[in-house]
Amino acid sequence: DEYQTRFGIFMANARLVKEHNAAKGKFTTGLNKFAAMTPSEYKALLGFRMDLAQRKAVKSTKKASVESLDWREKGVVNPIKDQAQCGSCWAFSAIQAAESVNCIKSGKLERYSEQNLVDCVTACYGCNGGLMDASYEYIIDRQNGHLNLEADYPYTAVDGTCKYAQYTPVASITKYVNVNQNDEDDLAAKVETYGPVAVAIDASNWSFQLYTGGIYDEPS
Repeated sequence: DEYQTRFGIFMANARLVKEHNAAKGKFTTGLNKFAAMTPSEYKALLGFRMDLAQRKAVKSTKKASVESLDWREKGVVNPIKDQAQCGSCWAFSAIQAAESVNCIKSGKLERYSEQNLVDCVTACYGCNGGLMDASYEYIIDRQNGHLNLEADYPYTAVDGTCKYAQYTPVASITKYVNVNQNDEDDLAAKVETYGPVAVAIDASNWSFQLYTGGIYDEPS
């Protein structure tokens, strides 16, 4: 029955966790709310779409001037949010970077609406995936660089109709830049210059499904 099936999946993942943590690598795994999901069920939650067009990056002309920088310590990063059963990671990534960069500029840390992007960005696919570039293009071109507050336009984890015009617009985004692919120096320079960046990673491996902490480094 369903209970036995889920228990079997859970125990198999428990063995993976034990073996991985015993190897004492750079990151740890543990049993979480995804531990009773099959790989296909877990992957259905992931929503980054590589098939959408990305703007090319312009390499930064300078290098980072500091060895380390944690924007969380400066109070410009909101707590981690939960996208639930919806492949909207692209919207969360775009929104949280916008929250931080606007806070650096204004001194006010606000929470913007991911649902605004899920419902409104026609170049993306809502809960079936999207891309941060497309989100920023839409915000700049169709919403005059503005967003809605999360309190006004709350997250529902399902696709809906666009309600952006019903609420007072906030924030101000006039442009965005990309980081050169596989260029850690460019990444460091842009993190220092602009603030936290919107990123997407391959989260499809079982080790990320059960990730709990550390520096994620998964060769497979």
